[in-house]
Amino acid sequence: MQIFPELATPRLQLRELGNGDVDALFAIHSNAAAMQWFGADAMTERRQAMQLVETFANWRLAPNPGIRWGIQRHDTGQLIGTCGLFKWNRSWHSCTVGYELAEQAWGQGYMREALQHIITWGFSEMQLNRIEAQINPENRASWRLAEKLGFRHEGTLLEAGYWNDKFHDLRHYALLKKIYYSC
Repeated sequence: MQIFPELATPRLQLRELGNGDVDALFAIHSNAAAMQWFGADAMTERRQAMQLVETFANWRLAPNPGIRWGIQRHDTGQLIGTCGLFKWNRSWHSCTVGYELAEQAWGQGYMREALQHIITWGFSEMQLNRIEAQINPENRASWRLAEKLGFRHEGTLLEAGYWNDKFHDLRHYALLKKIYYSC
């Protein structure tokens, strides 16, 4: 298996998730208010967080691989979320970005800092030309973040997601390499 690509920003360490992160992931993913935007039901059992760590580790081995980083603050050592690139279509040079952040870390610029680094890494190391994002239309903070990073809204996918026992529309965004580097 390849060495996991750890990345560092001024305030964050982007690193591989492990069993020591299960409690922090469970705290994030069991928060129903936060998970309404993530595209999955809130977790109800700690073992679900253990399975999530395993799922993210297996992405690197999958036919449509991806990579998911844990986002850890330098100053506290606290895991505050994850972000990653997945559904990698090598022949099309494209993938999808996904992310979530602990509620207490919202509004402090951590996700923008993390995403700038993984996007740059994806364009250079994965040889991507296009990165897509699908965002709940009610999650203004997330789609504003995407737009600040240079993503362009391409339309809305009607009832494309299903969680919390209902269908959800998703705003579809894309970022092209040439646009990212021209900003």
